[in-house]
Amino acid sequence: MSIIQTIREKGAVIVIALIGISLVAFILMDSMSSRRGGSLFGDNNTTTIGVVNGEKIRLDDFNNKVKEIQQQYPNAGASQNNQIMESVWNQMVAEKVVDGQFKKLGITFTPDEMSAIMFSQDAPQQLKQAFTDKQTGQYDIEQAKQWWAQTKKNKNEEQRNAIISQVIDPMRLNSLYTKYTSMIAASIYQPKWLAKEKTEEKNNFATISYVAVPYTVINDSAVKVTDQDIQTYLSNNKLKYKQEAGVKISYVAFSAAASASDSAKILSSLKELKPQFEADSNAKFFLGRNSSSIPFFDGYTPRSKIQIPNKDSIIDLPNGGVYGPYQDGSNYVLAKKLETKILPDSIKCRHILIGTIDPQTQQPTIPDSTAHRIADSIAIAIKNGADFNTLDQKYSTDETAKQQQGVMTFDLTTIQGDGFSKEFGDFLLNDKGETKKVVKTQYGWHYIEILDKINPEPAYKIAYMAKEIVPSDETINAANTAAIKLSGLAKDEKTFNDYVAKNGLKKVDVPNVIQKNDFQLGALQDARTIIKWATDAKEGQVSEPYSVKDDYIVAIVDKRIREGVPDVTTARPMVEGIIMNDKKADEIKKKLNNPTSLDAAAAPYHLQVMNSGADSTLTFQAEIINGIGHEPKVAGASFNKEYQSKVSPAFAGNSGVFVIKVNSVAAKATISPELEKLQMNEETSKDTQAALSQSFSALKKIADIKDDRSRFF
Repeated sequence: MSIIQTIREKGAVIVIALIGISLVAFILMDSMSSRRGGSLFGDNNTTTIGVVNGEKIRLDDFNNKVKEIQQQYPNAGASQNNQIMESVWNQMVAEKVVDGQFKKLGITFTPDEMSAIMFSQDAPQQLKQAFTDKQTGQYDIEQAKQWWAQTKKNKNEEQRNAIISQVIDPMRLNSLYTKYTSMIAASIYQPKWLAKEKTEEKNNFATISYVAVPYTVINDSAVKVTDQDIQTYLSNNKLKYKQEAGVKISYVAFSAAASASDSAKILSSLKELKPQFEADSNAKFFLGRNSSSIPFFDGYTPRSKIQIPNKDSIIDLPNGGVYGPYQDGSNYVLAKKLETKILPDSIKCRHILIGTIDPQTQQPTIPDSTAHRIADSIAIAIKNGADFNTLDQKYSTDETAKQQQGVMTFDLTTIQGDGFSKEFGDFLLNDKGETKKVVKTQYGWHYIEILDKINPEPAYKIAYMAKEIVPSDETINAANTAAIKLSGLAKDEKTFNDYVAKNGLKKVDVPNVIQKNDFQLGALQDARTIIKWATDAKEGQVSEPYSVKDDYIVAIVDKRIREGVPDVTTARPMVEGIIMNDKKADEIKKKLNNPTSLDAAAAPYHLQVMNSGADSTLTFQAEIINGIGHEPKVAGASFNKEYQSKVSPAFAGNSGVFVIKVNSVAAKATISPELEKLQMNEETSKDTQAALSQSFSALKKIADIKDDRSRFF
């Protein structure tokens, strides 16, 4: 259903763009649809999936938002749907957080402001599209006012709430956000000297000589990281390593994917079908009778667009010839070449439509005979020299095509597709050489001109008799039985591990801590059922078998993780390398013994003095230094004036210990006052954007957020 019809006729949900993942994008693109309490149209929701600073996030609001996005991705898999749900949750939390801040600051959106926006040229795009005058192309404000007056009187609460959610709330939130960001921006002050200094940092570059002692000069085995080392490090970095509550899980997977025997049987069945497929004159019905996993396409594919294995062997067949069976992805396939034609890759045309039905209401507009007569008259007029564009603008009811003077270009696949008018497509692909014709379709009568047939080449009609390579019942039952056996016999961690070891099974340890609302379990993309089980399970508890894609999974909860700073065992994989490098750095510095020259620094480890910065890329803000890598401490030290007269002390970097000597610091080039001012303004703008981003992050961090999604999903 179109936006225009939705607003004018039913006032139902207006479909807007996919909700963005970032906070700011969401504020600008989506609305406060979960805001029902105290709204104009009341509150009938009772179930909540979360609370943010005392404001409820309601289950039906959440589901409605998810459905809106999923409708745009009808073929989305489980993993993408999980991402959509996570995105919607984050965005609904964000809007609650910022809405509360608006209230605290007294930032409001009044009815007068709403009217001023709705009934002006700054109105939301949905309204502009719905109430644009077809004659003038301008937004019809009076018509919009009439619609809004009727909407407020509408007793259908669902429809009214939908309009508020999809039109009013985004407008409201955008206005509030603009006021808020303006306030933040106005509070930021950057002295000219600071902006000038940042500009100089950006334009100046250094050249250095250095010695880099990599941490690899000391073997990992020579450095011991004790539990106390880790505990001390965690105590000094509590905020950095603060964790949410969760569980550590491991599992055993029993494959239920098609076995070699299953695959061989499917291949054999296709071999038996091959003579019958070759002899049958009706490929479409043959595919239907034999349940082909690739449906019949009654069209032609250009040679350049055919993307299948053994392409050349198939298209070189005589008409009626069959190739295969061969494997294509998860299918075994027989390919039958039916016909060959020379067809264009795409066709450029233009048309004038005399529509007989309203595209919004599907109600008749003019009699079919009248439309036919007008279309014929247009064809005659153009033949006699009338201007196409003038007639198009005057008579065509195809508003989209009119914006391009009636010109459209369609590729061959689109023309032959189910959604394309057959009569229109038949004319475009006709073999009679016709370039102009009046054609009737379900939309009305068209005057059509073919302007260009682009890139003609051989195109082929090919039928694919395919059988998907799927597991047999025996394979599935065997995997399920094996999983049930492990689940039934393993009662705790010891019996689980003993059974795994005794039967030569592979236990997969999931490295990350799993939170209650996660969907992914290590490499398992859609493991929500297992995670829901684990959320309430005890340490050492073994799950029943769960079906995940091609596997039966039996999981065990290895450990429950408390909220806060992780224990030593949990933290070791995260921090052991850092602590080890710190210890190696101490040993290296001790061996270097405060060198007074680069040669002295290079001698203990028999290294060479290296150089960097000759290419003018070594700036104070450099992320990557040529020949060195990501070493921000080296970049910073390169602009220390003290190291122009002497070498630096040895200092620890990301990849090793460095000693540097600054050879020169100079400007890349003299810049004009205008450019300098522009760069200073850019720096100020960056600081403003950073402040805005940090403010939103801080608001979310201090918010009281209760997440109950795991109760429902």
